[in-house]
Amino acid sequence: MNATLQPSRLFFAACVMALGLTGLVNGDFALVWQNVPAHLPGRTILAYLCAVMELAAGVGLLFERTLAMACRVLFPYMVLWVVLLKIPGVVHAPLDATAWGGVGEIGTMLAGAWCLFAEHGGSRATTHPGFPFGAAGIRAARWLLVFTLAMLGVDVIVAALGAGDHVMQPWLQVLPHPVAWALLSGAGSIAACLGILFGVWPRLAATLEAAMVAVIGIVYWGPDLYTGRTATTAFIITFLVAGGVLVVADTYRDTPWLGTGRPAWKT
Repeated sequence: MNATLQPSRLFFAACVMALGLTGLVNGDFALVWQNVPAHLPGRTILAYLCAVMELAAGVGLLFERTLAMACRVLFPYMVLWVVLLKIPGVVHAPLDATAWGGVGEIGTMLAGAWCLFAEHGGSRATTHPGFPFGAAGIRAARWLLVFTLAMLGVDVIVAALGAGDHVMQPWLQVLPHPVAWALLSGAGSIAACLGILFGVWPRLAATLEAAMVAVIGIVYWGPDLYTGRTATTAFIITFLVAGGVLVVADTYRDTPWLGTGRPAWKT
């Protein structure tokens, strides 16, 4: 198994570690992104355990000896994150774009974790290369990214149309036509979704989407970091979303930047 530390995995690992560190500092989950009920018994202890798990998994992604175990921990952890904390919101309000957007955010991270799991999941991935490992796992992760990018794009567009000129942070109000900028970012996610789906420059599409999300994190949340936990957590989550997309983009590393003919249903 080639476990060379790719920049995409390094970036994703750093974001996972940052999420774990902020959980340890705050002694809590990641606000609306990990919306664990306040009445849950042992909630604080569970929050610390999850933070330690995130930090350990992030560190484990950096080293060949611990890579397989880290992938085995992180992938099911994010599956549970989506299923237990995000899917219920969609079931409760299936027409709420925000609920779907929440699934899209964490689902994008899950797509990245799934690619790492499929590539580095350990001995079983070598001896039993079927789903969810190997090529089948990567193909499924790409499909997941297609759906999650569509969710994110629609959520941003709906939010922009609903909020109007107040969609931007105060320091971005100087931009002309703030709604148009927000709509453009939503359209960008949908364009990346279509590029990956139909194999039209999929590597470039995914990489540009990751870059766009990272830039949004810097300009939208960066100036607000001094305010504390909310902005810091949002900043980390935004970069973790970008990291998930970047990991999926890296599965196209053998594809030319302007290569075509690699739709999501092929690996």
